[in-house]
Amino acid sequence: MKRRVQIVFLAQVCIALAGGLPATQGVAQTINLGAANNADFKVLHATAQDVAEGRQVAETMCARCHGLTGISKEKGVPHIAGQRAVYLHLEMKVYQAGGRGHKVMTNTVKYMNDDAIMKVSAYYASLEPAEPTSGGSAKAAPAKPNAISAGKAAATACGGCHGEAGISSTPGMPSLIGMDPKYFIAAINAYKGGQRKHDMMKTLVSGLSEAELNNMALYYALETPGKAKTPAPGNVAAGKTAAAGCVGCHGEGGVSGNPTTPSLAGQDAQYFIDAMRAYKDGARNDATMKGPASSIDDATVKNLAAYYAGQAPQAPKVAKPLTVAEWAERCDRCHGVNGNSNDPRAPALAAQRLDYLERVLRAYKKGERKSKEMAVMSEGLDDALIDGLAAHYARQKARGLAYLVLPQPPAPKK
Repeated sequence: MKRRVQIVFLAQVCIALAGGLPATQGVAQTINLGAANNADFKVLHATAQDVAEGRQVAETMCARCHGLTGISKEKGVPHIAGQRAVYLHLEMKVYQAGGRGHKVMTNTVKYMNDDAIMKVSAYYASLEPAEPTSGGSAKAAPAKPNAISAGKAAATACGGCHGEAGISSTPGMPSLIGMDPKYFIAAINAYKGGQRKHDMMKTLVSGLSEAELNNMALYYALETPGKAKTPAPGNVAAGKTAAAGCVGCHGEGGVSGNPTTPSLAGQDAQYFIDAMRAYKDGARNDATMKGPASSIDDATVKNLAAYYAGQAPQAPKVAKPLTVAEWAERCDRCHGVNGNSNDPRAPALAAQRLDYLERVLRAYKKGERKSKEMAVMSEGLDDALIDGLAAHYARQKARGLAYLVLPQPPAPKK
């Protein structure tokens, strides 16, 4: 049976359920959780006797990894002292059903009944949370460069041919500015895989990792666009007329609205001519481009190159990556300010083990740990952001919370 559940959480408290009463040091606030399953919130009604019995369960089943105090000393094993009781209860049920792909936890809770899970959750929630990390790896670890800085560093070797910030000054060398990252990545992978025939490019890009390639694509996409600094002989007016047939894919004025189709505005003219010739003779294998390239003569290609070279390139619609502080603001919407959640179903992150936070964020990003919400949130995180967020929350002061479930209001009279 489901009903609307309304709870009051008492902020900044030291939970003393083992003594029967919570000692509050803050104001009460009400949150409405909407439709919720009563069974999920049964743990909020735990008594001092339930907590005492939960301690006995913890001694037998949990203490070896999480410690009897809920403060883990094992790498990759989370602190659970002061964690939200409903969250602990729900997660243990997920592990019990095999939903986390963690054999040790699954086998540990496999034969625990609902009563034991409820009581051990209440016990660990009643404990004083871990202290935040001060010093150590969370503070002393060297900061990793963000994606843009890392992309700029990786692109240093490209400047000799493709120009500073990706604006070419060498005829025959393409500008890399103004390209959507999806197209840039696809083009580099085509050189890697040999679909684009260019021995020097294949050699140069073969050693790029996926992360380096992604960072370079982002760096070039966010740089201020500019026209190639190269000559563009040809009839611009004739090129504009001929370009009418290209607008459908490459956009008005050569500014593409499709992330997988390159913009041509401001591109080096000689590179454009060479690329069209490659599509025509099959050196570049692209069925979409082979037909148009084969249908026009060399003079028309030269005119098109001149026209597009003179058009102003535009920056693709790519958002600048958020900083760690900006990401933390997003995370706090569910996990509470500084990682102290007030939703009993959402885990507190404050003062959690650094290595555990790093591991779990990477598991969500890779899809190894399942959550629709976390899959969306973690998609935009790179290694530097994951490490930064983990360190941020590991340093926060953890605060326990007590929850009181309000009585269900009487049904309106008919």
